Amino acid sequence: MWIFKVVISVLEFIKRFFKSILLIAILIFLFAPSEDSFKMPNLAKVELIGEISNIDETLNELKDAYEDEYIKGVLLVIDSGGGAVDKSIELSDMVKRIRTKKPVVTYASGTLASGSYYASIWSDMIISNRGSLVGSIGVIFNGMNYRELADKIGINSQISKAGKFKESGTASREWLPYERAEIEKVTQDMYNTFITDVATARNLQVKDHQTFADAHIFTARQAVDVGLVDKVGILIDAEEELAKISGVSEAVWSEKDKEMENFIEELTSSIIQEFSLATEWRLR
Repeated sequence: MWIFKVVISVLEFIKRFFKSILLIAILIFLFAPSEDSFKMPNLAKVELIGEISNIDETLNELKDAYEDEYIKGVLLVIDSGGGAVDKSIELSDMVKRIRTKKPVVTYASGTLASGSYYASIWSDMIISNRGSLVGSIGVIFNGMNYRELADKIGINSQISKAGKFKESGTASREWLPYERAEIEKVTQDMYNTFITDVATARNLQVKDHQTFADAHIFTARQAVDVGLVDKVGILIDAEEELAKISGVSEAVWSEKDKEMENFIEELTSSIIQEFSLATEWRLR
């Protein structure tokens, strides 16, 4: 008798979730590649767009490309004015690590400046759209002084501190000379690190930093002249260069299909929720 109960349970399950199962089957039929048409991706394209602040997604994509033995090269497409120093260095060092295993080409699709240029320096080649802006190699600490406003509306700050320099950078008053000197000391050291890394990666001389750095902004052609960019081109040029130096006979790109990925995630989530509701205790 137990076998009949099992069969009945299976049939009831199929009947209850027939629409969901049918939808999944249709999606698999429509989007799953056939054995003849499927080709394993051998090149990865990673985008760095906008301010460099939350870089988790970009770092994860770079890490996946680094660890994937089938990926033979990485194309980093950048349109960013820069951002946080630590995040920019994190990206730069990740690109440097990837390059120990496989080539990296950077394509400047818009702005390649400051922190985003830092991220690109260890690439095997940097190609820039001729309308891009490149450079702005410098460091800035942006503070404010709201003392006058606070006086007008009757706000006074109260601070307890230990350590002479603990208030360096405060916005509640004008910086004292030794506080400004402390901030400028750190800013200058970060700048020295920046220009040293750029010079090392791009085979330039640190002593010439006033030419290629010093927060100068360059057009793509000017950036080639000072050694920050290798050539001017468009995206297809960067793709072809990467394919060439990666040694792949036929380029098959691995890119995130964000729309399909989001759709599949939402569909899967709704189906899981429906299944879980069917098996939990409920009041109805």
